[in-house]
Amino acid sequence: MRLQGKVALVTGAGLGMGRAMAETFAREGAAVVVVDVTAKDAEDTLALINARGDCMSAVADVSNSAQVAAVYAQVEARYGRLDVLVNNAGIGSAPGDGYDKFYERMGAMNEQLARGETPTVHLDHTIDMQDEGWQKVVDINMNGTFYNCREAIRLMIKCGAKGSIINISSTSALNGTGAVHYSASKAAVLGLTKSLARELGGRGIRVNAICPGATNTRMMAGISPDYAKQMVASIPLGRMGEPQEVANTALFLASEEGSYFTGQTLAANGGWQML
Repeated sequence: MRLQGKVALVTGAGLGMGRAMAETFAREGAAVVVVDVTAKDAEDTLALINARGDCMSAVADVSNSAQVAAVYAQVEARYGRLDVLVNNAGIGSAPGDGYDKFYERMGAMNEQLARGETPTVHLDHTIDMQDEGWQKVVDINMNGTFYNCREAIRLMIKCGAKGSIINISSTSALNGTGAVHYSASKAAVLGLTKSLARELGGRGIRVNAICPGATNTRMMAGISPDYAKQMVASIPLGRMGEPQEVANTALFLASEEGSYFTGQTLAANGGWQML
């Protein structure tokens, strides 16, 4: 019971890696706050983990700072403290980001390669990305992470917790694989992590990041089969990761086992990018 007596909040906990982390934390004794933008997904996760009756769910769009603040007000009213935050909520694409044309070009390029031809098709994703597509991904992945960090830090300081903040970035932040808005927003998360780690070290609040690679989640299921195949082919372990493997990494950072880790990036990616 490595998180016995702790209160842990996980964003994007309705499905995938977030649900796996919520289940793992609850199994290790934490009272878990399940946050998701979709009420049914949040409630379904809560039903899975709430055997002791000390967990709760909340609905919030992490890109809306007022909604984020309202969640933390609920957490303070119910528990009076927060010990662990996992910023897991994120998206890989949004309307207006040109992904449809990107996939069309990728398909044409792969056909040329299959015929043994030198590709004349360029992926050219950025030229088709509209402002709204860029902004939506940045708002959720980067701004949402900041809003949650800010509220968590305020509550941790107020209650005197030696807390752990875990920001979910991506291997795309390390090697530039994937769309420009996704890679850029996830790279910003790494910069935020390091800055906060320096700022909060004196208070005993640790801030770390996890960079998952290709993982069997709904987000990964939304990419083209050709793109997924290329990813797996470049992973030394020869497979995608599983949500539980990322959850295990988060548990290490959340618990006392990771007590001397701050400002660090753990890449749970099967060797796709080696640090």
